[in-house]
Amino acid sequence: MALDPVTAVLDVGSKVIDRLWPDPGQAAAAKLELFKLNQSGELTQIVGQLEINKAEAANASVFTSGWRPFIGWVCGAALVYQYLLRPIVTWIALLTGHTLPPLPGLDDNLWQLLLGMLGLGSLRTFEKINGVAK
Repeated sequence: MALDPVTAVLDVGSKVIDRLWPDPGQAAAAKLELFKLNQSGELTQIVGQLEINKAEAANASVFTSGWRPFIGWVCGAALVYQYLLRPIVTWIALLTGHTLPPLPGLDDNLWQLLLGMLGLGSLRTFEKINGVAK
């Protein structure tokens, strides 16, 4: 494994591409895209952001290291409200003969935030499976 983070990402990316695309033509096209990202400087920015994320997570201050878990818990609580509590409360109110005004719901912005965070989480899982992270 290379010591340079960008080279390491390129190495891992090439191995992943080889596994995901058995067709040599498709794999070559995907590797070309990865190479273009590296040449344009975007890969360096991505690696830099990952380094910032690691430094944030290691910080002793809960305000610096705890904001991502906080957002995760907020998203989880919002999903519980939207898809469990809200329908169950409405159902129980109907069964008991009470009329409730429509309970507030959540919009699709929650999904955008949650799926973005889950994408980051899946990257972490990928790192653990490949032995990159402890």
